[in-house]
Formats: sequence, C-alpha cells, structure tokens
Amino acid sequence: MSTAPSTTTDESPQSVAPPPTRGLWSPLRPLILRLHFYAGVLVAPFLLVAATTGLLYAASFQAEKIVYAHELTVPVGNHKLPLSQQVSAARKAHPEGTVSAVRPSPEEDATTRVLLSGVPGVGADHTLAVFVDPYTGKVRGALEQYGSTGALPLRTWIDEFHRDLHLDENGRLYSEFAASWLWVIAGGGIVLWFGRRRAQRKVRGTSGRRRTLGLHGTVGVWAAAGFIFLSATGLTWSTYAGANIDTLRTSLGQATPSVSAATSGEHAGHTGAGSAAATTGDLDTILAAARAKGLGDPVEIVAPADADSAYVVKQIQRSWPEKQDSVAVDPATGKVIDELRFADYPLLAKLTRWGIDAHTGVLFGLLNQIALMALALSLILLIVWGYRMWWQRGRASAFGRPIPRGAWQQVPPQILAPAMAAVAVLGYFVPLLGIPLAAFIAVDVLLSEITYRRKGISPSGV
Repeated sequence: MSTAPSTTTDESPQSVAPPPTRGLWSPLRPLILRLHFYAGVLVAPFLLVAATTGLLYAASFQAEKIVYAHELTVPVGNHKLPLSQQVSAARKAHPEGTVSAVRPSPEEDATTRVLLSGVPGVGADHTLAVFVDPYTGKVRGALEQYGSTGALPLRTWIDEFHRDLHLDENGRLYSEFAASWLWVIAGGGIVLWFGRRRAQRKVRGTSGRRRTLGLHGTVGVWAAAGFIFLSATGLTWSTYAGANIDTLRTSLGQATPSVSAATSGEHAGHTGAGSAAATTGDLDTILAAARAKGLGDPVEIVAPADADSAYVVKQIQRSWPEKQDSVAVDPATGKVIDELRFADYPLLAKLTRWGIDAHTGVLFGLLNQIALMALALSLILLIVWGYRMWWQRGRASAFGRPIPRGAWQQVPPQILAPAMAAVAVLGYFVPLLGIPLAAFIAVDVLLSEITYRRKGISPSGV
C-alpha cells in the first residue's frame, strides 16, 4: 500500500489536485501572474510616460524659483505700500483684461501678484500674473499663471504634458489609463513577491534573469505603497473615475464646501468684477477684515463675480499644516458675511485635499518633491527591468504562454464570485480599468484556445 502513490499516472485525478497545504494560493497564482504580466507589458509604455513627466514635474518647483527669480523676489524694503496702490501700478502697466484676484506679498522678499483674466492671447483657464514690488510699486514682469498653486509657464507646460500630453481632454485618457492600472500592477507584484518569498531569497546574488527578477521584486515591494497612493490620488481628478468619485462623495455628504459670496443685494451696483472698486481702495479694507478673522498669509483676494456678490478672501497655503480657511466680505460695509474653516470640512474632503497636494508635491514641500522623484525613478527602473526580463526569457514564449489548463475552473467559488463582483464594481467606477481588463481576459482566453487547438487538445485538457 505504501507504494501506491508512485503508480499514479498524469491522468489520475490525484495528479491535478493542489496539495492541501498550499491552500487557495495554488489556483490563484497563475491568474495573478498572468494579469501582472499582461498589464506590465501593455500598460508600461503609458506608465513610463507618466513617470518621466512626473519626475520632471516634481523637479519643476525648484526650477521655477530659479528661472523666475526676478519676478518672484524683491529686495526687502522698509515699508510695504497699500495693496490698492500696488494694484493700481499693475493696472497702469497692464490695462488689458479685468482684475480677477490679487495675491498680496506673502513674505518679506516676495512680490505681489495681480491676476488678470480676459487678457488677449491668454487661455480662458489661465490668468496673466503681474508681479509688483510691494515696497516701490514697480512692475517686475508679467507671466501666465495656471491653477490654484500659482504655476508659471515652465511648471504649467510640464504639468499639462504630464496630465494630457498637450492633447487637451482626449490626452487625459492616457494619464487616467495609467493611474487606473498602476495600483493593480503594484498590488499583483506584492502578492506574487510574498507568495514566493522563499524562492526570491535564493535568487539574490545570482546573475541573468534571476538577478533582474530580484531587483525588480525588491524595488517594487518597497515602492508599492507609494504607487498605490499615486494611483488613488491621481484618479480623484481624472475625467471618468474622478467624476464618479465626486458623485459618490456628494451622495455621502462629503463634497468640498465653499464659502457663500452672495450679498443681500441692497448694495447692488456698488461693486462688480473688474470694476474700479475691485482694483482700488476697497482691497485694503477687504484684506483688513479677513486679517481680523485670522486669515494669515498666504491669501488670495477674489473679486466679486457680479454686482450681488462679495469678495472672497481665501488662504492658499497647501503645505503642511494647510491653510485653507476662507471668508466672504461685503464690499459696501467691509463686514464678513460668511466664513468657512478647513477644520469644518468633511473628512473625505480633507483627505482629498491632502491626497492631491501630496500627489502634486506641495504638501510637504521639498521633501515631498524628493519622494515623488524617487517614486518616479523607481517606476522607470521597474519598467526597464520588466521588459528586460521579458527579453531574457524570450518574448514570444513568454507572451504566448497560456494560463495553465483548468486554472479558471480551479478557483474556488467562494473566491471567484466575490472577485467577479468586485471587478464589476471597479469597472463601473473606474472604466479605464474595467474595459481593458475585460479585453485582457478575452485575449488571454483566446490565445489559450488557439494554443490548445494547435496541440490537438481541448482547453479543458480532455
């Protein structure tokens, strides 16, 4: 009886059953490995572009300070001029467009920014930033500005290249596609790495493909948490997934609130966007009212949207600790009519704000930017090593190897059913993950079918 196992043939049921000690990992590993491989090969070019442009963007903050030092900084003087006088100086030099906002000098050696909208030659979603010396009133230059972080032309160009390859809305699909799959590839890599951790230890110090595999796995595991974070935060302002996330947050009462700028209307006509009141004496009163409510630098004063609206003064510090409080000030009375504190934001709104700011490299300043550059470089290396492993193994054999026969059928129903449900939900909320995933599975099944038929057997192994 003790010799019975040695007589078992390959066709016997016992030969294909996974060892009891291996649990559920045995049938799952081929599927995860195949998904990791497919995604790695096909999504990697998009990730490579995103990582390279992301690396440049993280470095652009420091580059911007050097390139635009003349516009951004001034010699420290004895006394700053009234804000209204600084704005008047900017308007004298640049009478085109209308004043949409003003950013008073936040530091002793920083210029004041007067933001003009509707300027010919400046995009609708951009403003012309006029830089004024707060001590002398001299205009030190004017540059296009984009976004709430005050990005100037160099950083704006890199930012838009990273986001949409300068292809507008259609180009944003590339970055959403990359973000949708980055966490899947990273998560699959973690599972595979720890699933064969004993074997991985043995490949250290070896050469060839095993050496590449060791480097790929080690760096991937260390950087995986950062990749998952970048993926999740990147999706929050993507085209399709971002819209679904916003809808979900709103339905949960977790949308980002905003201060109300509506006035009573009894002083209608006394002010308006782009009017003289938006560029002269009122600004000093408006700023003083905001200061009295505790709004310290840096702040931005937003001009009224219409005759029935108030000025909005909001803090714009995105570094830790964030300063995001805002108040609305009636221009006719100089009184605060509404205020909103960042501390009162819903939890998901706070997490979204922190996540986006960390993703864009402003939450923790230079340290944040260095961490982003390290992650971007890690991803570039992982992609290079991944393709190298594919080359070392033999491209045709690696790509054509089908999922082992019966792998789908061997997945236990208690895992397969929830997994399919999760995929369906993810596919709905993150369509650039769900649609390609369905295509990957279909292609893989088709390749397996073709391979089996060429061997003269059925996919079920019969």
